Amino acid sequence: MRSRLLPAGSPYEHVCLLTPKRGICRVVSPMTRVGIVGAGNVAARHADVLSEFPDVTIAGIADTDLHRAEALASKHGSPAYGSHADLLHADGLDAVYVCVPPFAHGNPEQDVLSCNLPIFVEKPLSLDLPTAQNIAAEIERRSLPSAVGHHWRYLDIVERARDLLADRPVRLALGHWLDKVPPVGWWLDQSRSGGQIVEQAVHVLDLARVLVGEVTMVHAVPAENTVDGEVDRATAAVLRFAGGAAGLLATSCLLEHKHRVGLEVCADGIALELSETRLLVDGERVIEDDGLAKTRVDREFINAVQGKDADVRVPYREALRTHRLALALARSAADRSPVTLEADQPEQREKAAAYGDRAGLAE
Repeated sequence: MRSRLLPAGSPYEHVCLLTPKRGICRVVSPMTRVGIVGAGNVAARHADVLSEFPDVTIAGIADTDLHRAEALASKHGSPAYGSHADLLHADGLDAVYVCVPPFAHGNPEQDVLSCNLPIFVEKPLSLDLPTAQNIAAEIERRSLPSAVGHHWRYLDIVERARDLLADRPVRLALGHWLDKVPPVGWWLDQSRSGGQIVEQAVHVLDLARVLVGEVTMVHAVPAENTVDGEVDRATAAVLRFAGGAAGLLATSCLLEHKHRVGLEVCADGIALELSETRLLVDGERVIEDDGLAKTRVDREFINAVQGKDADVRVPYREALRTHRLALALARSAADRSPVTLEADQPEQREKAAAYGDRAGLAE
């Protein structure tokens, strides 16, 4: 961002965001001006939430489909742009949300970061590992605030589940994403969506990392695919966790509506089943979620942008760990063989990158 002198009585203030590495100084207004890249359903949800914050304004919305950008922008009294570059060139932004399809990640994030702007990225992070790793490295090089839309981390029932588990380690985890094909043209194309595990079930994998721990091995078995190049319509997978727990993941997009999405965990003397809306304890006691997770994930990111105390639970580097796990499952399904995950080992990074090349997922 360009530095400039402020006139007396200016409504703007000079703010330094302190980070463990260095301070980031920029001129921001009392209203945090947010740009949004993408104008699909998820972008619209974020725009609706952000517009309810009294200290945030939607400063612009960009989409390669200008008509779609204009439709969403008009709802929030914002200008519309036909590309993220045009949005960034308009200047005056304090932060940017990147809400694009899996195949479109990479250039928008790097361009946002080149403007030294805090960034919120919707999952999945990319179609391959190197793209996401490069973005993570640039965020850290610039010491910028970041967040990823794993809003399940902000469910209040997740905290209740952790309290109930207390010192009892989870021994078994059962994850499900049994759903329909989303109504977007690119989703069934493996080379554009990355498949159901990467694009949808990554939420369940992220929750499993929170409640159970890191995964050291996966073995995914897909149902026979009848159309070349399409995503697997059903997959069953076995997971081994570092703490010794066993896990299963079942995904399917064969249905006509969302049937079952969530995670069930078993520890000594207790079974918990979590969805996006409720926690079921031992199959009997129901604890409803307060429904505020999607608001919290945006509020905490804005707090971080404003230099306030912020509870950002999934900065980009943390989301990268979940993304690596999802890609390992996708590679296992493609190769019909187990994949071992060893955190941040060079050989594991090379294998994940090679998977992107073989599957046509690398940019």
